[in-house]
Amino acid sequence: MVEGDSVDVEQENSGGVEFAGEGKGKRRGYGENTPERLEAIATTVVDAGFKVHQELGPGLLESMYEECLFYELTKRGLKVRRQVHIPIYYDGRALATRLRIDLIVEECIIVDTKAVEQIIPLFKCQLRSYLKLARLRLGFIMNFNVVLFKDGVRRVLL
Repeated sequence: MVEGDSVDVEQENSGGVEFAGEGKGKRRGYGENTPERLEAIATTVVDAGFKVHQELGPGLLESMYEECLFYELTKRGLKVRRQVHIPIYYDGRALATRLRIDLIVEECIIVDTKAVEQIIPLFKCQLRSYLKLARLRLGFIMNFNVVLFKDGVRRVLL
């Protein structure tokens, strides 16, 4: 990011997660429901997305943004898995079909890349399902098909 630039991200928070040593029912502000390490990784993820959007702009295929974001995150020293297949269980048995997640960063954040006209509510529901099935808490929808990157980023926290 250029000095002075910032990306404000809309957050969806689906639950009251508490950590050891913290008061029960204590409501905290944005970013305070997650450990410091997770927030640091999340900040790097959003910054990397900003860099990709700044370089490429809107109008390309989702797969191109995903590949560039993968590269940018690994360049920054993060462990990233791409097109990760997650087994799905129903009634105690594994289904033949598996869930495919765009990016998993440091085994703690899911990034769902998009190149669509607008983010619809279904995308947030899908990301919540991905988080539950992958047993993770934090994810981002990153829609690169926007003029301003901040308008295309949604943070979802379980």
